[in-house]
Parts: sequence; structure tokens; C-alpha cells
Amino acid sequence: MNDRQPAALAEVVRGELVESVHFGSVIAVNPAGSVLFETGDTRSPMYPRSSMKPLQSTAMLRAGLALDDELLALACASHGGESFHLDGVRRILDGAGLAEADLQNTPGFPLDERARAEYGNVASSLAQNCSGKHAAMLATCVANDWPTVTYRSPEHPLQKAIAATITELAGEPVTETTVDGCGAPLFAISLRGLATGFGALRKAESDATKRISAAVSGYPEWVAMTSHVNTGLLRAIPGSIGKGGAEGVLAFAIPDGPAIAIKIGDGNPRALPVVLVEVLRKLGISGERLDELGTVPVFGHGKPVGSVRPGVGLSGS
Repeated sequence: MNDRQPAALAEVVRGELVESVHFGSVIAVNPAGSVLFETGDTRSPMYPRSSMKPLQSTAMLRAGLALDDELLALACASHGGESFHLDGVRRILDGAGLAEADLQNTPGFPLDERARAEYGNVASSLAQNCSGKHAAMLATCVANDWPTVTYRSPEHPLQKAIAATITELAGEPVTETTVDGCGAPLFAISLRGLATGFGALRKAESDATKRISAAVSGYPEWVAMTSHVNTGLLRAIPGSIGKGGAEGVLAFAIPDGPAIAIKIGDGNPRALPVVLVEVLRKLGISGERLDELGTVPVFGHGKPVGSVRPGVGLSGS
């Protein structure tokens, strides 16, 4: 029986007082899969949300998806809806002989503020942040003569192939299946399984994992958006792979180094860079740019009056 409880990963300090605490769980494993750092509940099933996209894209590559590295990064993305993101999704669809109307992800607006201001007032599947993944799913179906209308069904050959690849890379079975915010199937694994899966991508021992690793690390602005913290983290450690997910999830792996997975219990993502940078420091990885990304201010009347800092739950291992 797993009796681990979420730990206090971060404190929100305003003035001189701790205003709130983010509880959660985090694990780091080395290239051999051994645990380097662990706190909280890392063994129970959880939903990795969009952190799962590089694993999903690995399955699609294995099934015959043919994209260049920019578009492959977009298949792994929660993009901001910038013009190059939308053009990239159109290129994936055009290459498969498909149209925007074939996308079945939930309509939405660009996440990037400037792109949102320029976009217009009608939500679309193209603009929603998961459209790269959905376009790649459709293109994989076309490559295999699989039906496209039912590509979101957990019983579809595409989704069965994705679940099998996740199981292989994570080193554990999928325990639950539900529907993600975008409408695609969402598979549950443990936080340790998520870290193990990113470790497998980082080791790049197959053609598919090599391609995913190169795409995510080489085109970070395609994986999120130009100004996103995920982009900054990937640029701060060249060759790293990382992907955040909704409800406070982040997976990150260093070349020839640790793979880390984090889940913030209350789903608030603001603590994620603080926790990641602190765990990296504990593992001997630091840098000026990482310190900047790991500094999250708390504002009062538009000015910094405090910060989000590592919690007591990160004091041990």
C-alpha cells in the first residue's frame, strides 16, 4: 500500500509572511532509472496531461508519421497560437491531404497574449493549443489508412498504439483512461512512470526517441510559445527536453543527467519552475539563467512584494 502524502513543495511569501503553500510530489531518476530524489506521492496513478505529448508523438513516429523537426516539435506542443504555430498546423494537415475541418480538438483561442489580441472573436480548433497534436494524429491515421473520423476513440488503432508506447516507455501499465481537455484520450500513469518515460526519450536509443529528443530540444519555441517559461528552460540547458501539462504537471530531462517529474497538488503551475530549479540545484545543476527562471515574484499594486520559494518538502530526499 502506498502511504506517501504530498509534500510542501513551495511557499508563497507576501511581505514577511507565508501566505499560502503548494503541496505536491516530485521525483528525479538517473539514466539507469534509479531514484535520485523523491518526495510526496510519486507511485499513485495521475494524469500527466500535456506532459504526455512527447510520448504520444513517439508512438506516432513509430506508426509512420513523417514530419520535419519543427513540425514534430509542434506535434509535442501546447502552442501559443502564434502565426508560425498556426501555419505549421496547416502544413501538417496539407501534407496529409486534410483540412482544418478534420480537426476534432475543442475549439479555443491562442494562449499567447499578442496572438490572442490579433486573432479575432471566433474560437477554432486550429487556434487551440493542442491542434499540433491532433493534426499529427490525423496525419498518422492517413499514413496507415486508419479512419480519421474516429481517431479520438480509445479503441482506435492509433490510440491503442499510443497507449502501448506509453506503457513501454514509462515501464508500467496505463491504469485509467479518460478524456483530456482537448478531447483526445488521456492515459494515467504514475509520476515515476512519467519521469521514466522522459528518461527513455532523453537516452534516445531508438530512431523515434532520437527524433523526439532532437525536435523538442532544438525547437523549444514550437513546443510552447516564444515567451513561455518552458521555452526558457529548454534554452537554459541545451539538449534538454521538457513539457508542462495542465493542473501543475512538468516533466524535464537533462542530457546524460536526471529526468524529473513534478505534480503540484492544487494544479497551480506558478510553483513549477521554482521546484524544478531547486531540484536541479540539489542534483548539482545550476546556472544564472536557471536562477532567473526559478525566481517567481509575488506582486502587490504592480510591484514585487514577495516571491514563491522552495518549501520544506524539498529539504530532504
